[in-house]
Amino acid sequence: MTLTKQEVLAFLEGGPLGALATVSREGMPEAALVNIAVTRDLELVFETIQTTRKCVNLRRNPKAAVVVWRGDETLQYEGVADEPDRHTLVPLLESYFAAQPEALNHCGWPGLTYFRLRPRWIRLSRYGRTFSVRELAFAA
Repeated sequence: MTLTKQEVLAFLEGGPLGALATVSREGMPEAALVNIAVTRDLELVFETIQTTRKCVNLRRNPKAAVVVWRGDETLQYEGVADEPDRHTLVPLLESYFAAQPEALNHCGWPGLTYFRLRPRWIRLSRYGRTFSVRELAFAA
C-alpha cells in the first residue's frame, strides 16, 4: 500500500517540531530542532536566523532532511530548500503562523528568514503493534 498525500498532511499537521539535517561545508551532517508548518502541497516552512549553521548550510547546499515523530511513528522527509521571495512567502507565512502562532513574536528579530522545503521523498514508519513502512516519492 502506497503512502498518500492526505496521510502525510495529517501526520505533519499533528507535529509542530522536526529535526532538520543539513550538510556543512566539510560535508558533515548537522542537525537542529525547528518549528515547522506544512502546506497543502506538503511543503515544510520554518524560520531561522541568517547566522545559524542551518541557514548558512542551506544557502550553500539546499538539500535537507527532516524527521518528525509521534509516539511509535516517524516521518522521514527529504527535499530541497529555498528562501521564497516576498510574494511567494505571503501564503507560506499564513500556514506557518497558523501552525506556530507564537512565532508572530519573532517577526522583529534581526536577521530572521524563512525557508520552504519541497519534498522529494517521504517515508512513514510505524513500529507499534502494526508494523508498516510506506513511501511517497516526487518528481525532481
